[in-house]
Order: sequence, then C-alpha cells, then structure tokens
Amino acid sequence: MLKAYKYRIYPAQDQQISLAKSFGCCRWYWNYALSLCQATYKATGKGLSRGYIQGLLPGVKKEYPWLTDAYSQCLQVVALDLSTGYKNFFDKRSELPNFKSKHGRQSLSYPQNVSFDGDYIKLPKIGLVYCRRHRDFSGKIKTVTVSKNPDGKHYVSVLVDDSKELPKTREGKAIGIDVGLTNFLAITSEGSKFGNPRYFAKHQRNLKRLQQRLSRKQKGSKNRAKARLKWPYALKSLDAVKTFSTNYLAG
Repeated sequence: MLKAYKYRIYPAQDQQISLAKSFGCCRWYWNYALSLCQATYKATGKGLSRGYIQGLLPGVKKEYPWLTDAYSQCLQVVALDLSTGYKNFFDKRSELPNFKSKHGRQSLSYPQNVSFDGDYIKLPKIGLVYCRRHRDFSGKIKTVTVSKNPDGKHYVSVLVDDSKELPKTREGKAIGIDVGLTNFLAITSEGSKFGNPRYFAKHQRNLKRLQQRLSRKQKGSKNRAKARLKWPYALKSLDAVKTFSTNYLAG
C-alpha cells in the first residue's frame, strides 16, 4: 500500500540557492515542453508522447547548458507529469495543464537515489539537508517531492510502499469524499450523509477575493507586494481546513 509522509526541511543557504536553480530548471522545461505540445497540437491536431518529450532533453541541454543545474531525472519526471496532466484532462479528471510561474509554489520530484541518514535527507545535487521527521515510516521509497511554498518554507513529501494490502472497506464508513460538493462532504455505504462544512466555502471565497484584489493592483507597486504576501497564508488556511475535514471523517 502506498503512503505519503510530509516533513519540513531546513536547507542551508547554499542549498537553498541550488534548490532555487533546480526549481527554475524544472519549471522552465515544463513551460518549454507545454509550449511545444500546444504548438504541435495546433498544427497537426496531435499531441506529443512522454517518450518524445524525454527524448528532447539531451539536445535541449546542449542548447541551454544551465539545465544541468538540475538533477537529470527530475527533468525526466517533468515529461511524465506533463504527459499525465494531458491524460487526466482528456479523461475529464482535471483541467488542461497550465504554464508555471516563479511566484507560486515550486516543486520537483526525485524518482530514485534519495535516502535518509538520521535527521538528514540526502538529495542528489543538493546534499544532506536537515529534516524534521516527526514520524517514522517503513517500506520502499518510491518518489520524493521537494517543494517550496510562497512563504519560503521547504518541505519533502515521501511516497512509500509498505508492501501491505489495502484495508477492506469497513461497513458504515465513508466511501465517497469530495470537499468540492455543495451539500455533502461524504456518503457512507449505508447512505448516511455528512454535511460539507460551510467554513470551507468561506475560505474559498476569501481566496477568490484576494486573487481579484491582487489582479487589480499595479505590477511592481507596494500594494501589490503587500497583497501577494497574504496569498500563501490564505492557501495554507484552505489546505488546513481540507485536511481537517478529511481526517475527521477518516477517524
């Protein structure tokens, strides 16, 4: 069974610079590949496969040598994520992939060669980074995603396969959860309904209002900078409400 564990990490100053370069490389390659996919689809009506996008990397690296600042497998994961994004869109499970901005949440994923050494996590091209492991895990590490929130805090999300079977659904437990529903958050196998908390909708409205205010501010102005500082905290509040709601039902 796959389980995810999220920990906060504390990279040193030089490691923060290396991570920023790696984030930038992955973001740039995502936007580069997405632009190429869009142009190809417009011209031919067909998309580009994951293998084709990954095959572009050697040539693109020669043209843009600074891409070597990022671990090569992280760039290969970009192709996988973009391909998955398009598949989910055509399967009507998500929206069309968008271009990424340097102002939002930054992330990159390692498919292998990541290990833990006591209170440190070893990341390729970054080195040993202090990690606050508030809970341990057992099993094989599948992927590790490093992220940086707009508030400047760094995290790692570790996906682990513990080799255990999925637990059987217990009678009376919620089998469908969707915090985007208007009336109900979950419906059990017996038909019991749990209401969707109104405070979640409230946080969504607050986030939308903040986004509207931010779009009206003049670029480069102090007021826009002040409004942007509020954005990560609004996102964090919304995520906290979502996590609490699902954990409450699961418990």
